[in-house]
Amino acid sequence: MHQDHSRHTLRTSLITAIAPCIWGSTYVVTTQMLPPNHPLTAALLRVLPIGVLMALALRTLPKGEWWWRLLFLGLLNIGVFQALLFIAAYRLPGGVAATVIATQPLAVICLSRVLLQAQHSRLAWAAAGTGVIGVALLVLTPAARLDAIGVAAAFAGAGCMALGTVLTKRWTSPMPLAAYTAWQLVFGGLFLLPFALLFEEPITHLTAVNVMGYAYLGIFGTGITYMIFFWGIRRLQPSAVSLLGLLSPVMATLLGFLVLGQRLTPLQLLGGGLVLWSIWAGQQPASERR
Repeated sequence: MHQDHSRHTLRTSLITAIAPCIWGSTYVVTTQMLPPNHPLTAALLRVLPIGVLMALALRTLPKGEWWWRLLFLGLLNIGVFQALLFIAAYRLPGGVAATVIATQPLAVICLSRVLLQAQHSRLAWAAAGTGVIGVALLVLTPAARLDAIGVAAAFAGAGCMALGTVLTKRWTSPMPLAAYTAWQLVFGGLFLLPFALLFEEPITHLTAVNVMGYAYLGIFGTGITYMIFFWGIRRLQPSAVSLLGLLSPVMATLLGFLVLGQRLTPLQLLGGGLVLWSIWAGQQPASERR
């Protein structure tokens, strides 16, 4: 019985891990396939069109309190998070922003204690802390600089996504998973729409490569991955899912090495190893952690 449960948990973790691995390809796709200097537009186009298409195809409306719950979750998981991420990325080097965002598992553990009355072992805390150190070694450079507004935005973004993750676990929706995802994408995209229109020039020319890049980010990098992500939260502890999210900077660094020819230093390899250990430790059942 215990072995069957462990296998089931491992299988669920591996499936859920697909989402952050695909999210890790965002940097390469954005730099190689999308028009430059349009990050808010990219965030909008990867979220709103696929959300609207999914909602129209499924024709499932939220009922009662799920209107405001999905609106709130859509802002936390997608709209506000993406806007804060844009501010952090604009004002900070990518390594600094990624390191601050990596504190999300720590925030998830704290929020889970309050909102879910979840108990976490020392190993879970150690895994979350080690993950931050690993990401820092993986992505930080000696030229990294700090900006108060950028750091605040990155911390707020990590907290925003952490709260969205915990509330996704707490609010078990009766809606089909695809519709549950679609409405969050719609609400999150509608929040981003005025920011993209106000702060960025419209894209006047799109190439076939640009269209393929947006399509990839919308279909695979958003629609499918968020469904996988929410599916995993329903079946795993939020802290375990949030630690799986640390696979994104690992995958981004690996793709930078394989696709862009970037070099890997010994410190980066050490950081990657620490991140992988923290992810493994975070997936251990509570009984085994103790």
